[in-house]
Amino acid sequence: MLANLCCSLIENGRIKTTLARARALRPTIEKIITLAKKAHLAQDTAKKIHYRRLAISRLRSKTATKKLFDELVEQFAAREGGYTRIYKLALPRLGDASEMALIEFVEEAASKKNKKKAKKSSKKSAPTKDEPKQESEKEETPQPEATEIAKSDAEAVTEDVQGEETAEQESSSDAGEDSATEEVIEQPEVEESGEDSKVEKEDSEESK
Repeated sequence: MLANLCCSLIENGRIKTTLARARALRPTIEKIITLAKKAHLAQDTAKKIHYRRLAISRLRSKTATKKLFDELVEQFAAREGGYTRIYKLALPRLGDASEMALIEFVEEAASKKNKKKAKKSSKKSAPTKDEPKQESEKEETPQPEATEIAKSDAEAVTEDVQGEETAEQESSSDAGEDSATEEVIEQPEVEESGEDSKVEKEDSEESK
Protein backbone atom coordinates (compact mmCIF):
# COMPACT_ATOMS: atom_id res chain seq x y z
CA MET A 1 0.00 0.00 0.00
CA LEU A 2 2.75 2.48 0.89
CA ALA A 3 4.59 1.64 -2.34
CA ASN A 4 1.48 2.46 -4.39
CA LEU A 5 0.99 5.70 -2.48
CA CYS A 6 4.64 6.63 -3.08
CA CYS A 7 4.29 5.97 -6.83
CA SER A 8 1.10 8.06 -7.01
CA LEU A 9 2.77 10.93 -5.16
CA ILE A 10 5.81 10.86 -7.46
CA GLU A 11 3.69 10.77 -10.62
CA ASN A 12 1.12 13.43 -9.58
CA GLY A 13 2.98 15.59 -7.07
CA ARG A 14 -0.03 15.69 -4.73
CA ILE A 15 -2.52 13.07 -3.54
CA LYS A 16 -5.57 13.05 -1.30
CA THR A 17 -5.76 10.28 1.29
CA THR A 18 -6.62 9.72 4.93
CA LEU A 19 -4.62 11.56 7.56
CA ALA A 20 -3.24 8.30 9.00
CA ARG A 21 -1.98 7.11 5.61
CA ALA A 22 -0.44 10.50 4.86
CA ARG A 23 1.47 10.42 8.15
CA ALA A 24 2.66 6.87 7.45
CA LEU A 25 3.63 7.79 3.88
CA ARG A 26 5.82 10.76 4.79
CA PRO A 27 8.86 8.90 6.29
CA THR A 28 8.77 6.26 3.54
CA ILE A 29 8.82 8.69 0.62
CA GLU A 30 11.42 10.92 2.28
CA LYS A 31 13.82 7.97 2.68
CA ILE A 32 13.43 7.18 -1.03
CA ILE A 33 14.07 10.84 -1.90
CA THR A 34 17.25 10.64 0.21
CA LEU A 35 18.39 7.68 -1.91
CA ALA A 36 17.76 9.75 -5.05
CA LYS A 37 19.82 12.63 -3.62
CA LYS A 38 22.72 10.31 -2.80
CA ALA A 39 22.63 8.94 -6.35
CA HIS A 40 22.53 12.47 -7.73
CA LEU A 41 25.58 13.58 -5.72
CA ALA A 42 27.57 10.38 -6.19
CA GLN A 43 30.28 10.35 -8.84
CA ASP A 44 30.71 6.58 -9.04
CA THR A 45 28.30 4.97 -11.49
CA ALA A 46 28.21 1.79 -9.43
CA LYS A 47 26.85 3.69 -6.43
CA LYS A 48 24.26 5.43 -8.60
CA ILE A 49 23.03 2.10 -9.92
CA HIS A 50 23.00 0.66 -6.40
CA TYR A 51 20.83 3.49 -5.01
CA ARG A 52 18.49 3.23 -7.98
CA ARG A 53 18.05 -0.51 -7.43
CA LEU A 54 17.27 0.06 -3.76
CA ALA A 55 14.58 2.56 -4.73
CA ILE A 56 13.11 0.15 -7.31
CA SER A 57 12.92 -2.58 -4.69
CA ARG A 58 10.89 -0.29 -2.42
CA LEU A 59 8.68 1.37 -5.03
CA ARG A 60 8.27 -1.66 -7.35
CA SER A 61 7.86 0.72 -10.30
CA LYS A 62 10.65 1.56 -12.75
CA THR A 63 8.78 4.52 -14.30
CA ALA A 64 8.23 6.25 -10.92
CA THR A 65 11.85 5.59 -9.94
CA LYS A 66 13.13 7.01 -13.22
CA LYS A 67 11.03 10.17 -12.82
CA LEU A 68 12.23 10.65 -9.25
CA PHE A 69 15.94 10.07 -10.00
CA ASP A 70 16.03 11.99 -13.31
CA GLU A 71 13.55 14.89 -12.88
CA LEU A 72 12.38 15.51 -9.31
CA VAL A 73 15.69 15.07 -7.50
CA GLU A 74 16.99 18.47 -8.67
CA GLN A 75 14.42 20.42 -6.65
CA PHE A 76 15.43 18.56 -3.46
CA ALA A 77 19.21 18.84 -3.95
CA ALA A 78 19.49 21.98 -1.77
CA ARG A 79 17.10 20.77 0.97
CA GLU A 80 18.10 18.74 3.98
CA GLY A 81 14.93 16.89 4.87
CA GLY A 82 11.30 17.99 4.95
CA TYR A 83 10.49 17.09 1.35
CA THR A 84 6.71 16.73 1.85
CA ARG A 85 3.88 18.79 3.31
CA ILE A 86 0.55 17.59 4.80
CA TYR A 87 -2.69 19.62 4.81
CA LYS A 88 -5.60 18.51 6.97
CA LEU A 89 -8.98 18.81 5.27
CA ALA A 90 -12.02 20.10 7.14
CA LEU A 91 -14.59 17.71 5.70
CA PRO A 92 -14.30 14.03 6.71
CA ARG A 93 -14.81 11.17 4.29
CA LEU A 94 -18.37 10.09 3.69
CA GLY A 95 -19.21 6.64 5.04
CA ASP A 96 -16.72 6.14 7.86
CA ALA A 97 -16.08 9.85 8.67
CA SER A 98 -12.31 9.36 8.66
CA GLU A 99 -10.11 12.46 8.59
CA MET A 100 -8.79 13.38 5.14
CA ALA A 101 -5.57 15.14 4.20
CA LEU A 102 -3.50 16.28 1.24
CA ILE A 103 0.18 15.37 0.96
CA GLU A 104 2.43 17.03 -1.59
CA PHE A 105 6.07 17.75 -2.37
CA VAL A 106 7.63 20.96 -1.08
CA GLU A 107 8.87 22.97 -4.04
CA GLU A 108 12.11 24.85 -3.93
CA ALA A 109 11.86 28.57 -3.23
CA ALA A 110 13.74 29.45 -6.42
CA SER A 111 11.24 27.57 -8.59
CA LYS A 112 8.37 29.46 -6.95
CA LYS A 113 10.08 32.78 -7.61
CA ASN A 114 10.68 31.81 -11.21
CA LYS A 115 7.01 30.92 -11.62
CA LYS A 116 5.92 34.26 -10.15
CA LYS A 117 8.32 36.14 -12.44
CA ALA A 118 7.03 34.21 -15.44
CA LYS A 119 3.43 35.08 -14.52
CA LYS A 120 4.28 38.78 -14.10
CA SER A 121 6.16 38.91 -17.40
CA SER A 122 3.29 37.17 -19.20
CA LYS A 123 0.82 39.69 -17.75
CA LYS A 124 3.02 42.61 -18.85
CA SER A 125 3.57 41.23 -22.33
CA ALA A 126 -0.11 40.36 -22.86
CA PRO A 127 -1.31 43.96 -23.58
CA THR A 128 1.51 44.57 -26.07
CA LYS A 129 0.46 41.50 -28.00
CA ASP A 130 -3.17 42.60 -28.04
CA GLU A 131 -2.43 46.17 -29.25
CA PRO A 132 -1.87 45.30 -32.94
CA LYS A 133 -4.99 43.17 -32.88
CA GLN A 134 -7.02 46.09 -31.55
CA GLU A 135 -5.58 48.41 -34.21
CA SER A 136 -6.43 45.94 -36.97
CA GLU A 137 -9.94 45.57 -35.57
CA LYS A 138 -10.36 49.35 -35.58
CA GLU A 139 -9.25 49.50 -39.21
CA GLU A 140 -11.59 46.69 -40.21
CA THR A 141 -14.63 48.02 -38.33
CA PRO A 142 -17.10 49.86 -40.63
CA GLN A 143 -18.32 53.40 -39.99
CA PRO A 144 -21.07 53.71 -37.39
CA GLU A 145 -24.70 53.81 -38.37
CA ALA A 146 -25.02 57.45 -37.26
CA THR A 147 -22.71 58.64 -40.04
CA GLU A 148 -24.61 56.56 -42.59
CA ILE A 149 -27.91 58.09 -41.46
CA ALA A 150 -26.42 61.60 -41.65
CA LYS A 151 -25.16 60.91 -45.17
CA SER A 152 -28.57 59.62 -46.29
CA ASP A 153 -30.26 62.71 -44.80
CA ALA A 154 -27.82 65.03 -46.58
CA GLU A 155 -28.40 63.24 -49.88
CA ALA A 156 -32.18 63.54 -49.44
CA VAL A 157 -31.87 67.28 -48.71
CA THR A 158 -29.70 67.84 -51.80
CA GLU A 159 -32.17 65.89 -53.95
CA ASP A 160 -35.05 68.04 -52.64
CA VAL A 161 -33.14 71.28 -53.37
CA GLN A 162 -32.29 70.10 -56.87
CA GLY A 163 -35.92 69.13 -57.47
CA GLU A 164 -37.10 72.58 -56.35
CA GLU A 165 -34.57 74.30 -58.61
CA THR A 166 -35.60 72.24 -61.64
CA ALA A 167 -39.29 72.97 -60.91
CA GLU A 168 -38.58 76.72 -60.71
CA GLN A 169 -36.65 76.59 -63.97
CA GLU A 170 -39.46 74.71 -65.70
CA SER A 171 -42.09 77.17 -64.39
CA SER A 172 -40.02 80.17 -65.54
CA SER A 173 -39.53 78.62 -69.00
CA ASP A 174 -43.28 77.94 -69.26
CA ALA A 175 -44.10 81.54 -68.30
CA GLY A 176 -41.67 82.88 -70.94
CA GLU A 177 -43.22 80.69 -73.64
CA ASP A 178 -46.76 81.84 -72.70
CA SER A 179 -45.81 85.53 -72.88
CA ALA A 180 -44.17 85.02 -76.28
CA THR A 181 -47.25 83.28 -77.69
CA GLU A 182 -49.50 86.08 -76.38
CA GLU A 183 -47.36 88.70 -78.15
CA VAL A 184 -47.47 86.72 -81.37
CA ILE A 185 -51.24 86.45 -81.17
CA GLU A 186 -51.73 90.14 -80.34
CA GLN A 187 -49.70 91.46 -83.30
CA PRO A 188 -52.07 90.27 -86.13
CA GLU A 189 -55.00 91.93 -84.37
CA VAL A 190 -53.17 95.22 -84.40
CA GLU A 191 -52.40 94.84 -88.06
CA GLU A 192 -56.00 93.94 -88.87
CA SER A 193 -57.30 96.97 -87.02
CA GLY A 194 -54.92 99.14 -89.00
CA GLU A 195 -56.16 97.72 -92.32
CA ASP A 196 -59.81 98.30 -91.30
CA SER A 197 -59.07 101.92 -90.54
CA LYS A 198 -57.48 102.37 -93.97
CA VAL A 199 -60.49 100.79 -95.69
CA GLU A 200 -62.87 103.07 -93.80
CA LYS A 201 -60.87 106.19 -94.83
CA GLU A 202 -60.96 105.18 -98.48
CA ASP A 203 -64.72 104.63 -98.33
CA SER A 204 -65.25 108.04 -96.77
CA GLU A 205 -63.15 109.70 -99.44
CA GLU A 206 -65.12 108.00 -102.24
CA SER A 207 -68.39 109.03 -100.72
CA LYS A 208 -67.24 112.62 -100.67
